[in-house]
Amino acid sequence: MSDIGYFAWDLAQVHADEPCIRDDRLALSYRQFADRADAFAMQLLEHGVGAGDVVAIMLPNRAELLVAVAGAWRIGAIATPINPDFTEPEARYQIDDSDAVLVVNEGPHAPDAGRTAITVDEMATVTTAHLSGADRPSAEDTALLIYTSGSTGRPKGVQLTHANLQFMADSFRVHLRLGANDHCLLILPLFHVNAICVSFLAPMLAGAQLSITGRFSPARFLDDVARLRPTYFSAVPTVYALLASQREDATLDTTSLRFAVCGAAPISRELLDRVEQRFALVVVEGYGLTEGTCASACNPVDGVRKVGTVGPALPGQRIAISGPSGEHLPVGATGEVIIKGPNVMRGYLGRPEETERTVVDGWLHTGDVGRLDDDGYLTLVDRIKDMIIRGGENLYPKEIENALASHPAVLECAVVGAPHAMYGEVPVAYVMTYPDRDVAAPELLAHVSERLTRVKVPAEIHIVEALPRNPVGKIDKPGLRRRHHPRPETAPA
Repeated sequence: MSDIGYFAWDLAQVHADEPCIRDDRLALSYRQFADRADAFAMQLLEHGVGAGDVVAIMLPNRAELLVAVAGAWRIGAIATPINPDFTEPEARYQIDDSDAVLVVNEGPHAPDAGRTAITVDEMATVTTAHLSGADRPSAEDTALLIYTSGSTGRPKGVQLTHANLQFMADSFRVHLRLGANDHCLLILPLFHVNAICVSFLAPMLAGAQLSITGRFSPARFLDDVARLRPTYFSAVPTVYALLASQREDATLDTTSLRFAVCGAAPISRELLDRVEQRFALVVVEGYGLTEGTCASACNPVDGVRKVGTVGPALPGQRIAISGPSGEHLPVGATGEVIIKGPNVMRGYLGRPEETERTVVDGWLHTGDVGRLDDDGYLTLVDRIKDMIIRGGENLYPKEIENALASHPAVLECAVVGAPHAMYGEVPVAYVMTYPDRDVAAPELLAHVSERLTRVKVPAEIHIVEALPRNPVGKIDKPGLRRRHHPRPETAPA
């Protein structure tokens, strides 16, 4: 395949009438997908959209969203997917910040920030005109603008190039050993780079097929797996927690699944074990950032999987641990995780100073704390910004969360720092239990006290029905911290 910008047309020459993408309304072969993207590309040209222009796509997960992305790339335009649940001000911010010239949305009442809009029902599906290759994008041109969740400040547009996407998609194709017989069930939101790379581009490069499911629920997911017979899916820990909480007597047919991928946030060892045993499923945990085009480390599907780690660096990438002065630390030392490779973003849109602080001499500074073992497997300790300083002592919430998660009643948990008159900060925990398990805070405190030193034991444990989430499905720790801090947090400098 030549490049991501023209991938749909290159693949259509090879796979033609083989199944490509389906959702609840539409099923497209590789040729049909390319033809639809071609028709939409021509429609964009008729609206004056050209190379380098930004097309905002505000749609729920459906085949037309991917057609719109591929159509934009066909003419050298840039796609920026927008969370379809955004309010008007949230959508307007992304449309304005990206300087989008056109918006694709669901209808006249959807936000468009005053731009030209094409509704999903108005998207062209047929064209007889021939598009030239004059606007074929180069490898270093921006292909995607993915906006960070903005949970600690205003969202930033991460510029990912065609080369970034090509490298990442092919890396996943090789690492996950994807082939034409594979079938991905896409459940994560397509406004996030994980779904685009792991569940869309990687299987397409392998000539595999993709089924797009509707809004996630355990019942819908298990029905889709039994009916569609996918071979893999990618999800966040929240999804695995919901699946693990299914009744023990529930009928589950997941025999078609070869493996599953877990990313976006750390998963506890206990939850991972429970999912693998309940579903007889290999779950590989990976790690990465939007700024690194999705992933930089991942445990292998076939090979040594080290539970509790996020695996070794993916092929073509380097992972190092940085000390406070920027020096690279030896094996086993704890410090900031930094990443280098063809996956590192072009930069933040319109924010050169933030880009320079984040990417230094080609190394992407992740803001995560971790360590490497002798085999190069990465263990994450925590986020630097999540660290709690109690009376001058550094506490990592993830260590406390791991201790809580080892209790059989704990499904998910989150620990944040709360202000304290004497110690400055103390840890406070929020816990969600399995539906069939009852536990009180004193029992959990006793459980943690047996596993951690006194200073790490939470000052409070709150048992809640649900934990707050950001748009990508991660636990919203800034939101939890705001319950204890009177002033809203700002983005780190």
